[in-house]
Amino acid sequence: MNVCAPLIFLLLIMTVWALATTVFSLEPWRLPSPAQVLQRAQVLLTQPWMWQRVLITAGEAVLGCATGALVALPLAYAIYKVNWFRAAVEPFLGATQAIPAIALAPLLVLWVGFGLAPVIALCAIMVFFPILVSTVVGLRHLDQDVLEAASLDGASGWIMLRQIEAPMAAPSILAGLRNGFTLSVTGAVVGEMVMGGNGMGGILVQQRQNMDTPGMFVSIVVLCVLAMSIYIVIYRIEKRYNRS
Repeated sequence: MNVCAPLIFLLLIMTVWALATTVFSLEPWRLPSPAQVLQRAQVLLTQPWMWQRVLITAGEAVLGCATGALVALPLAYAIYKVNWFRAAVEPFLGATQAIPAIALAPLLVLWVGFGLAPVIALCAIMVFFPILVSTVVGLRHLDQDVLEAASLDGASGWIMLRQIEAPMAAPSILAGLRNGFTLSVTGAVVGEMVMGGNGMGGILVQQRQNMDTPGMFVSIVVLCVLAMSIYIVIYRIEKRYNRS
């Protein structure tokens, strides 16, 4: 059922899509048919440079997600542990979500310059909030009886974090990373389109300028598959923690 349901839904989407392009006689530059997209995919996906661009975007997304996590995880633990820090920081955290990513891109260019660094920074900013919130929620819902028992046994500080708190909060942390990586792929593409880059964002800009709508569909599908692949891997790891 887990396999059949998505396949049936995908088949339904493809059928409606094909009927729409046929009934309304839409031009390929406006909305290409599934067959036209498949034909374009056969050309693009056999090109080595296409996969090189995918790897560049994937690398930017992974580095950006890792950078965001390196900042968000210690901050989440500080919010969980230190009352005065939580009271000082929490009111301002929501503001980080109110700023659109595309508005930050020009500022990052001014501060960091062009190249890989501003794209990674943009990805890190986008993933920071979901990882932080998910981790804080996971820490706040730890079983207090287990923590008290561990404390009575002498666990504290780093030992408490490494052996008790982190493993118990792992499903929430992984959920934040799972959602964060999806946003990181978006951040990488937006960063490349606005700040320049050699990944899939640059390909999409070229395809838009050339009115290559079937090619844009192929690029978008490739990005979706990239995000879904990492999402599924982290989700399966998360399920193992939930079972344990």
